[in-house]
This record gives sequence, C-alpha cells and structure tokens, in this order.
Amino acid sequence: MYYNNENDGEYMSNNTEGNKQFYIATANLLNFANPNRTYYENAPAYNDKAYEHKLRGLTDLLAKAHADIIAVQEVWDSDALEALAVSLGFKPEHAVIPLASNDSASIYTKGMGAQNTPAVGIISRFEQLETSLLKDIAPKAIIDVPDIGPYQRFNRPPLVLRVDAYGQPITIITAHLKSKRAFFLRDENGDLLEDMDDPNIRVRAKLRSLCMRAAEAASIRMSVIERLQHTREPLILLGDMNDVTGSVTTQLMTETGEVNYDKSMRDVALFDAARIQARYGWMKDVAYTHIYQGMPEVIDQLFVSEEFLPDSKFSLGYVERVDYFNDHLKWDYADRVTDHGIIRAKIKLKD
Repeated sequence: MYYNNENDGEYMSNNTEGNKQFYIATANLLNFANPNRTYYENAPAYNDKAYEHKLRGLTDLLAKAHADIIAVQEVWDSDALEALAVSLGFKPEHAVIPLASNDSASIYTKGMGAQNTPAVGIISRFEQLETSLLKDIAPKAIIDVPDIGPYQRFNRPPLVLRVDAYGQPITIITAHLKSKRAFFLRDENGDLLEDMDDPNIRVRAKLRSLCMRAAEAASIRMSVIERLQHTREPLILLGDMNDVTGSVTTQLMTETGEVNYDKSMRDVALFDAARIQARYGWMKDVAYTHIYQGMPEVIDQLFVSEEFLPDSKFSLGYVERVDYFNDHLKWDYADRVTDHGIIRAKIKLKD
C-alpha cells in the first residue's frame, strides 16, 4: 500500500493484479493517548514532544506492515488513533474505537476518552457493516473470583467489527484479555489491603487474574460460537490474549483441539493463522511478540475460522503467510514506543 498525496490523502491499495487479498495485523500501542492528558494517576502525561515521538514511532512500525485492517489495544483517545490512521494513509473515519471516543456526543465516554483502563479499536479501509461491543460476560461464563465475587463484565470490552472485503462480509473481533499480573485487593482509594510480600497472597492474587482471564476467554468463545454455528461467514479473532497460544485460556477461546476428536467442530473452532499458513516454515519456531520476565513469547495472536482453511469444503480463501515484526523489542526500553511486536497475516479470498 502507499499513500498518494495527489489524491486528497486517499488510501490506495497496491492490489494492482485484481487479486482479492488483504493484510490484517494486531498491535498493542502501549498507552497511546492524546498529549497533555492524564491516563493513569501514577503515569506522566505525554507532552507535545513526547506525543509526536510516540505517533511517529508507531507510524514507522505499522507502516512496514502495510495492513488493510489493524486491530489495536491500549488506546486512550480516539483523536490519537485517528491521527495514527491518517499518518498511515487511512481516513479518520476508518478508525473505530467507541470506548475511547473524544466525541462529546458519545454515550460511552462523553468525549473524555477511555477512563480507568485503555480501550481496543480497529482501523479498517473496508466498508463497516456492523459495530458492537462485548461488555458483559456471558451468563454461562461467569465465575466467582476469590475474595471478589462474580466476574460479570469485561475489564476491556472486545470490539466486534463486521466489514465488507471485496464483497465478502467478514467479522473481526479484537480483544485484550486480563494480564497475568497479580491482582491484589485495594480499597476505594487504591490503597493495598494485602501484603504483596506474602508468597501465598501473591499466588492467590495471580489466581484472581487467571480466573478473570478465563471468564473473558470463555465468554468470547460463546460469542464466537453464536456467530459461527451453521453459517458460512468467516470470522477473525485477534489481539493481545496475555497468554501463549497453547495456554488453557487461549485454547478455551478457540477449541482448535476439539477438531481432532469431532470433525463437525470445524464449524465453530478457530485456527491459529501461523499454523495453517501456506508458507508455514522456520518462522514458527522463532516468533515472539512480547518479552515477559526475560522470556520471549507469543501472546499477541491471530485466529481464523474454517472458511480460511484451504482444505475445507467451505473454504472462501486461505492464509498465505504470517509475519512477526519484533526487532524493536531488542532496543533499549526507553527507545521503544511499544513493548509488543506486531503480527500480520496475508489472506487471499477466492474469486
């Protein structure tokens, strides 16, 4: 793709051969917010210079992905995301992030952007057919979190965007699940109610986080089943899942393994794009998108439904390749504009 300055900023695709193909990527933008805006009380706001550095750095990273659809996490303000979209050659209206809206008419934010926690969004050059949020945990996915009680709402609601890609409707879901970070109890003022140095309390705090992430994963799974069961419309789930592909919580969302025992599960299962890509090769063993406690791991993931399996009788296309952009994770931390790598898939639709 390229940005054509002679066409009023119109976003132009390099798809000159008439092939129905697109690139889709996911990127955690690490607290991307408007300048001079406090997002966490204990974090300094970006001044104008820091904001421009952040915007320029994210633009440089994402421009290399040449993506038609970009799922993003950790965004506080729609104005910032729209600025990034424009810098990448999209139009402002191509950015969708309702829970970080700076529009005073927003029923969610009243123009104040995201509050207390950042939001997820999607930038897409394709026509938007439907937008919705998964705010509530599905009733059958609600569990009791130790010392807290029923976990009934997503901490960061996933965004569902249905687009028209070359005449083919595709549902995109982006999510940012609860992290592995220990969840310690605090009072209404934010003061700790537990001894963080007690190893047993630390384990219990990590258990709380796991329960939250599991409930979110199960709820997303139920939404995916509802959309996929007995339909032939493809779905892509991508984002920061905060655990590796083979983890219990990630597999809870996808149920890929169930296909080994019941082929009919293909209808509702999701498949790791990196594992089914046509150019599946050595990169699968060296890929990583995040470094956690000194260990590289893939926690940013991209899954597709059966309609993108080349050997399915219901195939509408296939994943040609998956790439990881992570060189910046080797830089000094102060030089990174994000602490996550970017994962991108190239998908080809059948004529």
